[in-house]
Amino acid sequence: MIELSLVKKHLRVDHDAEDDLIQGYLDAALAHVEQHCDRVLVETPVLPSEMGLTKDVQQAVLLLVGHWFTNREAVASGLTEVPLAVGRLLWYRKQF
Repeated sequence: MIELSLVKKHLRVDHDAEDDLIQGYLDAALAHVEQHCDRVLVETPVLPSEMGLTKDVQQAVLLLVGHWFTNREAVASGLTEVPLAVGRLLWYRKQF
């Protein structure tokens, strides 16, 4: 759905040593977006329970992966929440 190479470019990682870690963050970020929006991410949505991976949703995933990659602990430098930009990119997609 989102290529690892794009995520690594976003993270400015040019080696393969952390590919498994980055893929884990990517998988978790995609799952987080699905949970947040209460929809399944797909390339082309057909059902109301599905959501397309649009540019804004992709950006939210990249920002979330970047946040987790940089802040690998539950609390780092006083940060305890998902970045505001992630929530803002996804807020209107949440079903009520």
